[in-house]
Amino acid sequence: MPSRTGEEFARGLKLGLPIFLGYLPVGIAFGILATQYGFSLVAAMVCSATALAGAGQFIALSTMISGGSALTAIIATGVVNLRYVLFSATVSPFMRGVRPQSMVWQAYTLTDESFAINVADIRRGRATLASMAGVGAVAYIGWLCGTAIGWTGGAYIGDPARFGIDFAMASMFSALFVALAENARQVLCGILSAVLVCGMWLLTRLGLAIDPNWFIVIASLAGATVAMVLFRDDDESLAQSAVESEMLISDQDTTEAVEHG
Repeated sequence: MPSRTGEEFARGLKLGLPIFLGYLPVGIAFGILATQYGFSLVAAMVCSATALAGAGQFIALSTMISGGSALTAIIATGVVNLRYVLFSATVSPFMRGVRPQSMVWQAYTLTDESFAINVADIRRGRATLASMAGVGAVAYIGWLCGTAIGWTGGAYIGDPARFGIDFAMASMFSALFVALAENARQVLCGILSAVLVCGMWLLTRLGLAIDPNWFIVIASLAGATVAMVLFRDDDESLAQSAVESEMLISDQDTTEAVEHG
């Protein structure tokens, strides 16, 4: 019979399948961009394998393609990826009692999408280290496969925008939102964020200079602020979910330590 860890890992793979489907075309777009900059296949794969930061990788490559220095690319990527500090701080209370070495994969594969999936699973009291590892694994595979396909077929695909690949990330987030929104308040927060993004885009069309990279940051902060007010009464239920998930995660980590000890 399969072990509980294996079953939970498989469940994580299933939970993360939408991420795989979203990362694959976006990874293809990155692979194509890498060929335009002159990256070898190995360089492109190493970049994706060691970073796993879609927006950050695009910004870094675009900066260098436009003539920016490596230092400028590093700074720009660092600023964009600061949101992961907030993501990890949100997840950390559920990881109390877990050995640091057991957190490495979860920390490495923490992305916007895996965060959304895992937090929803935590709220249901079902998250375990194995399920979170499965979500991260399937996302990682999708990103690497997309990069390889994009680099290999870059010369034949040409501009990926003509196939609508640039809309893949937005489609994936929309699908996750539909799947994870549980009540009218959550829908309201999502709609508010979407309206803000559309409004900022319209302002840029009217001539107001707003860097598109700030769209997500501003909309996320606004949506999170509204959510903090709307969900103020849900602290008790969230705390109970935290306790349940913490017990599952800590119990699994202890079991693995005994088995490998």
